[in-house]
Amino acid sequence: MRIVMLGPPGAGKGTQAQILEQRFNVWQISTGDLLRMNRSEGTPLGKQASEYMDRGALVPDSLIIAMVEGALGGVDSFILDGFPRTVPQAQALDTLLEQLALPLDAVILFQAAREDLLARLTARWINPRTGRSYNTITMPPRTPGIDDDDGGPLEQRVDDQLETAKNRLDVYEAQTAALIEYYRGSGKLVEVDALAEVSVVTHAILSGVQKLMGVVS
Repeated sequence: MRIVMLGPPGAGKGTQAQILEQRFNVWQISTGDLLRMNRSEGTPLGKQASEYMDRGALVPDSLIIAMVEGALGGVDSFILDGFPRTVPQAQALDTLLEQLALPLDAVILFQAAREDLLARLTARWINPRTGRSYNTITMPPRTPGIDDDDGGPLEQRVDDQLETAKNRLDVYEAQTAALIEYYRGSGKLVEVDALAEVSVVTHAILSGVQKLMGVVS
């Protein structure tokens, strides 16, 4: 299974990636995680990326692709979460995967109305001590405002406040419209209702991927 998770913030891509990772032993590759790992380990790529990150500039596609290439070494199944975000990135990824003889099986597009996504994003709370996250709509803590495990207070990140959430969706919509058409043209796009029950979304993803791979369930 080699798939890309494509969708707006708050659509549940990370949740589904974790489910598939655990069920099928497929490696979830997040470009955010790759950046943090390379930076913390002081790799040559991480040092180059830090020069851009420290001044608030975007990390060039070439560096991201190089990190993805390193992560794919010895891997034949993967889930890419958060990459690509633009058509040039998708084209660079296609070239890399062709060189590695690891063609994509499917691109999962998580569809949801903007209003519903804003409600989800602004309902997200975290435990600042452990990083565990909750969503008061889809995965609430047992006691509002309190972490289930350590009993301490939860906090809302600046990223999850309304104006920031609106901006994040604006950026996604501006970047991704052309990318969706790019993958639709490839015949590998699987569209799922991101607001359905978690198990229903998982089933829709697997059904779509199996159909494209010619697998009879």
